[in-house]
Amino acid sequence: MVSNRALRMSRLRTLIDHPRTGTSERAAAQRMLDRILAKSRSPLSCTDRSYGTRHARAGRHAGLTRIAEMIRQDIVLARTVFSTNAAAGDLAIEDLVGNAPAEILFDVDTRFGSEIVITLSSVPQEWGWVHEYGVATVSPALRALADELATVMNSYNHDGSDVDKRFFGKVRVGNDTLAW
Repeated sequence: MVSNRALRMSRLRTLIDHPRTGTSERAAAQRMLDRILAKSRSPLSCTDRSYGTRHARAGRHAGLTRIAEMIRQDIVLARTVFSTNAAAGDLAIEDLVGNAPAEILFDVDTRFGSEIVITLSSVPQEWGWVHEYGVATVSPALRALADELATVMNSYNHDGSDVDKRFFGKVRVGNDTLAW
């Protein structure tokens, strides 16, 4: 017998994957599915495991290459869909990845079989660094972008006292690690 939750999840996935589903309806169905998936993850009473919000999307046995590809897809989606060039007076959605300067290049790479590294390149000097007293420090905007990318990356991870991390992650600009 199929539970009500499983039936609802199946119907939502069908709606999301259907080619004639409108974008707003698809987005609403995805949000509903995310809420159901978040509620269905009840922590086990004997462990303190924590799972990222997108952990189940990749699959329990997915390799790092697949996870890195999904992170790339999330970044591309944010860069194309969530970038806003709203006119004055219009309602703008705040998305750090989507609103980052267009010249920034994102590279997601797997290293050493247990690490995912997101590297930012071509970051504009005037946007990425603050120059005070002859010293360049990372700007708050670049730091917030790195934190957002780390959040996206860690949403595919898990951790706990009885299970190791699925992978270790870093967000880098050049040779500097901004988030891990």
